[in-house]
Amino acid sequence: MVPPRLTLVSRNHTVNDNAPREDAAEAEARELAAALAEVEARRTQGAAEPAAAEPREKTRILEALLFAASEPLDEAWLASRLAGENDIAALLAELKASYAGRGINLVRVAGKWAFRTAEDLSYLLEQYAVEQRRLSKAALETLAIIAYHQPVTRAEIEDIRGVASSPGTLDILMECGWIRPRGRRRAPGKPITYGTTDSFLSHFGLDSIKDLPGLAELKAAGLLDSNLPPGFSVPDPSGVAALMPDELPLEAADDEEADGDGDL
Repeated sequence: MVPPRLTLVSRNHTVNDNAPREDAAEAEARELAAALAEVEARRTQGAAEPAAAEPREKTRILEALLFAASEPLDEAWLASRLAGENDIAALLAELKASYAGRGINLVRVAGKWAFRTAEDLSYLLEQYAVEQRRLSKAALETLAIIAYHQPVTRAEIEDIRGVASSPGTLDILMECGWIRPRGRRRAPGKPITYGTTDSFLSHFGLDSIKDLPGLAELKAAGLLDSNLPPGFSVPDPSGVAALMPDELPLEAADDEEADGDGDL
């Protein structure tokens, strides 16, 4: 038995049985091409959806990693957790924008990224905060001098303050994790130089030491008297982690001392 011949019928018109066979074949071809175009369009659209969703999936991965982290994470570490080549800065910027105005914000501290409670809502958590010992005026002044003048020695701190420092002041700041010994000054006695740490930046919500307020910001906040002495200025803090030309590594200075003792 010969199977019946199937005829495609156009949506726009019906094939006239009296039309020449060539016209019917042409109409069928056009309809077949239209149907194929629809199939291809759906297939192309379906293939494009995963590609469009891929950045969103990577943003979700970053969100999960940052949420679960107990400390801020740097971009290199986050990038290593994503497959393929990625514009990690753009992904983090997108994630940061999505959290803007919410109770939790994505912030950059000490060159790393972390979720933090929105600043305007921090008062809600004060009742749960662990009471901490307040820094003495001497410790606060010492910390400020180190932050703005680093690298700086103990003698230089005392010279700036105008009074001798208590032996325990620097120890308290090091116990807090806010300052660290950097190296030794290339000077007689090779005194130790001090600088701030990433924990200092994280605690005070700073991306880098250069984000410390300057003279104009301090005046605007009402923290400085308007009658300042002529030539008064606030130092431009330096966040260079590497040793300065006038600094020696701690280990090198210790080795030199050991060599000197051996020569006696």
